[in-house]
Amino acid sequence: MSVAEIKNTAEAKMDQSIEAFKHNLTKIRTGRANPAILDTVHVDYYGALVPISQVANVSLLDSRTVSVQPWEKGMGAKIEKAIRDSDLGLNPSSMGDLIRVPMPPMSEERRKELTKLVRNEGEGAKIAVRNLRRDANEGVKKLVKDKLASEDDQKRCESDIQKVTDRHIAAIDQLVAAKEHDIMAV
Repeated sequence: MSVAEIKNTAEAKMDQSIEAFKHNLTKIRTGRANPAILDTVHVDYYGALVPISQVANVSLLDSRTVSVQPWEKGMGAKIEKAIRDSDLGLNPSSMGDLIRVPMPPMSEERRKELTKLVRNEGEGAKIAVRNLRRDANEGVKKLVKDKLASEDDQKRCESDIQKVTDRHIAAIDQLVAAKEHDIMAV
């Protein structure tokens, strides 16, 4: 593997870490309703546990209400029970074949807990990015040791990898700040 390949691989893996972090952030509740909050809820569908999005249409009715429209008549009660039994603290109500899931207002204590959770997720993402930086730097050092790259190449590559790392950590900080703002905004 060459120095350029090490840099490109490290940057690609850092991008993947940020995408995973973004995905984890969608699961954390904010003050507003978000259909992605139900992605973690699974419902029994003919003996198999499947995500709600595979048996119903999940969308927003308004800023505080998610609607779930089952594709089959008999699924309504099962979906409602799955949402109620989830650890999300939601209380769905049926209106014919439409299930309304109102998002209760969050207490100040809950907001602080969620902010702390977002910061912990952000710190985990930063650690992943820093570990990728360390692995890339070790790979370059091995190339220098094996006489496949010069020490100048090593210094340049470590500098480039540090710049990429700084950029990714700044992006994580921005995502954390935006999510905290969403949690605190009402």
